[in-house]
Amino acid sequence: QVQLVESGGGLVQPGASLRLSCAASRRTDSTVAVGWFRQGLGKEREFVAAISWGGKATYYLDSVKGRFTISWDIAKNTVFLQMNSLNPEDTAVYYCAARGAVGNLYYIRQNDYNYWGQGTQVTVSS
Repeated sequence: QVQLVESGGGLVQPGASLRLSCAASRRTDSTVAVGWFRQGLGKEREFVAAISWGGKATYYLDSVKGRFTISWDIAKNTVFLQMNSLNPEDTAVYYCAARGAVGNLYYIRQNDYNYWGQGTQVTVSS
């Protein structure tokens, strides 16, 4: 069983940046793809970004393209979500998720993932 732990959330002003981390409790026995999702208050959880094993392929929600960057640090078993130019609409609990994957595959549907973290709160407010 792989446990995922998110960190890096917080309260920031509009226009600020945050970097979220998703650390795996142990190195997996197979290659994995990772995704970030978010859920705002009273909203359904939505896809934000995804990355294939090693980071050769990535995919983003349209509203975060050019502002968010997902990346791997394989040696640290950690995936990062760099979030720039944050706005109040980005306020949500952010979750990372993982599943086995090969090659440059990534996944954008929640049901495709079988490991989830507990979430980290991001609040953007002046």
